[in-house]
Amino acid sequence: MSIRKTLSVGLSCATIALAGQVCIAQQLQRSGTITIHTGWKVTAEAIELAEKKVQGHGTAIGTSFNDKGSGPLHQGPATCFFTFFVVDGVPRNKGYCAFGDAEGDRLFTDWQGGPAKDGEGTEGINTIVGGTGKYAGIQGTGSWKSKDVGPNGQHVTMQRFEYRLP
Repeated sequence: MSIRKTLSVGLSCATIALAGQVCIAQQLQRSGTITIHTGWKVTAEAIELAEKKVQGHGTAIGTSFNDKGSGPLHQGPATCFFTFFVVDGVPRNKGYCAFGDAEGDRLFTDWQGGPAKDGEGTEGINTIVGGTGKYAGIQGTGSWKSKDVGPNGQHVTMQRFEYRLP
């Protein structure tokens, strides 16, 4: 455990102890569902290859919030790298993300997607490929759906992870 993480946990425990509570590290059940929403700042670069054919790549940096208001991945950093290929206005997307939590533990995904079935934004599947700390050895999949919410790269994604731990 890093000094920063140790101090953070220690100070949190001291504050809780002063209030008469017991400090227990957040535990993750062996299997379950995590639903989060993430606000992003998306930066992308694209190149027109031919008429109606565009390729590109980019990054998304943001913060995730557990839909329950606490729990796994709540108020944690999120980072994604992605590529896209658009033919006749229809995108195909591929990328990799890291989602964190307040304790500094991380969950990693490999994802793909395309146009949302309802015509609003994009959607696809995350495959969980590992993690650190409480997420070490995690596996699973889940759906995601994203849409632009502003003219300057503001974006939101709703995600659901069905997971299991060893």
